[in-house]
Amino acid sequence: MMLTLFRIAAIPAVVVCFYSSMPNARPIAAILFGVAAITDFLDGWVARRYEQASKFGEFLDPVADKLMVAIVLVMLVQGDPDWYVDIIAMIIIGREITVSALREWMATIGERANVKVTWAGKLKTVLQMFGIAFMVFQNDFLGLDIYYIGFVLLVAAAGMTIWSMMTYLLAAWPYIRSRGD
Repeated sequence: MMLTLFRIAAIPAVVVCFYSSMPNARPIAAILFGVAAITDFLDGWVARRYEQASKFGEFLDPVADKLMVAIVLVMLVQGDPDWYVDIIAMIIIGREITVSALREWMATIGERANVKVTWAGKLKTVLQMFGIAFMVFQNDFLGLDIYYIGFVLLVAAAGMTIWSMMTYLLAAWPYIRSRGD
């Protein structure tokens, strides 16, 4: 739970660093974002390992992730207004809203287990977190165009975003069809 709260608290720090004119502000923002992303993986592991899972934690964990990702994607769109960055952000944010709503609806009909997290969703998250962090970092590093590497990773994440959303929708389709009235 503390790691989840840390991720939420890190959001304003990432925003301030992203827009700051101080030297190395973008790399600092990227590192903060990366640390927050790592705590997402640690949070789940710690909760399972030490049996500290709670219903509130299960609710708050994905909220923290979606807040961080959506806010930073909007900042990236503002910072790089090329249409293709916009499209990727729309795909990722749109999927997050759609899948969250689908999971909520499936829970109301007692079928949430049918839309549980899959390997595609986990891979999407890894690609997305690295891609976003690298794009936020922005500066070249060791002669590598880190922003471009991040962009490529984010394109791959957008592909996995569509794939995983379709997986969840297909799993829910029988319930959607039978309750469509």
